[in-house]
Amino acid sequence: MGGWIKGFKRKFGGIATQSKSMEKYLIDTNIFLEILLEQEKKEKCKSFLVENYGKLVLSDFSLHSIGVILFRNHKYSLYNSFINDVIPNIKVASIEKNRYYRLEELAVRFNLDFDDSFQAVLAEDLKLTVVTMDKDFERIKKHIKIKFLN
Repeated sequence: MGGWIKGFKRKFGGIATQSKSMEKYLIDTNIFLEILLEQEKKEKCKSFLVENYGKLVLSDFSLHSIGVILFRNHKYSLYNSFINDVIPNIKVASIEKNRYYRLEELAVRFNLDFDDSFQAVLAEDLKLTVVTMDKDFERIKKHIKIKFLN
């Protein structure tokens, strides 16, 4: 894992270039966890992140969720590496205080859990495309843009 963190930082440090597309991507929690926990589709997720440098957004909710999961697995230093190498290169965003009511609306309308509702509201507000491997987003793909990495 550490090799990827260093390679990711190097690529974000100037080797990777921004693409000309103006589309911005909200990276769902599962994309980073796939890499951090060295899961089956980690290479696909890494490639997407590197290829889309400069267009990536992470919700503060995902940042906290990643911390909860890594700490639960006693991977404290991995979380610190993630923070040090990734966060300076990706915009961290949150929904506005007056938009929290929207979580319930989307959860009920599209049968989403809290996590997915949070991502959907943020994507809706900031006009972002959600990048995920979570099939639950199939239910909302006519409302917000979704890119599945499968």
